[in-house]
Amino acid sequence: MCLEQIPSSLAVGIWQADEMAYELLTLERRDDGVAVVTLANGKVNPLSRELLRELCQVTVELAADLPGAVVLTGGERIFAAGADISQFGGQEEAAEIGPLFHDAIGAFAALPRFVIAAVSGYALGGGCELALGCDYRIASDKAVFGQPEILLGIIPGGGGTQRLARVVGPSKAKEMCLTGRQVKADEALQIGLADEVVAPGELHRRALALAAEVAKGALQAQAITKRVIDSGLSTSLNAGLALEREGFVEVFGTDDSQIGVASFLAHGPGKAEFTGA
Repeated sequence: MCLEQIPSSLAVGIWQADEMAYELLTLERRDDGVAVVTLANGKVNPLSRELLRELCQVTVELAADLPGAVVLTGGERIFAAGADISQFGGQEEAAEIGPLFHDAIGAFAALPRFVIAAVSGYALGGGCELALGCDYRIASDKAVFGQPEILLGIIPGGGGTQRLARVVGPSKAKEMCLTGRQVKADEALQIGLADEVVAPGELHRRALALAAEVAKGALQAQAITKRVIDSGLSTSLNAGLALEREGFVEVFGTDDSQIGVASFLAHGPGKAEFTGA
């Protein structure tokens, strides 16, 4: 995983002292605590090896100086068109490209913050898989999702067979992956592939507004909640409940838990001003 490449204590010193320069994406840190990562690899944003490495690098930078929330977006017509097919070859190339996809997408999924994908236009193949690696997907009503790898005689290699099935269910995931059929925004919302659908002109405003709202919250409690949900999905209900019990105890060691409880008793719900600690 990208986030395991260097120790966190060392990473903080490196990335705070000299932030990375990126060629195929941009990173904007906003005053409201939101970080915006924008894919910028030409007109169709192919997820080349080089872009995947930069996606790994940006997660290391984000992890070293965590924002309150993250928005991941791409181009207006194309969020990301998938892998760079020109870099495909035989099994040796596949053995290299697959782990790059898993590392980059897995690193975004592992960030202990709410990660929102703002999807405008096409999110196909690796682009769909990248969106699936985020916690929440807001789509333009012009967005189109799909896993068309089968039309090339191959299968999804960036987590599509696993994350898609967990989001839309195994039957729908099999139908999409085995036919290569593309799904428009309205159907994506219906099957749970998109969490919200908005007009194109509202996409980034809505994503940024939601991210800013979350960024003001109890960030340690959010991180624990995300970890417990994600970890619980890969285990039994009883094991997941055990994780929840552990997280419930853990969260009472945070400053925000004391602030939140005291604020509720004094002023009622929704009035707490959290510090993120």
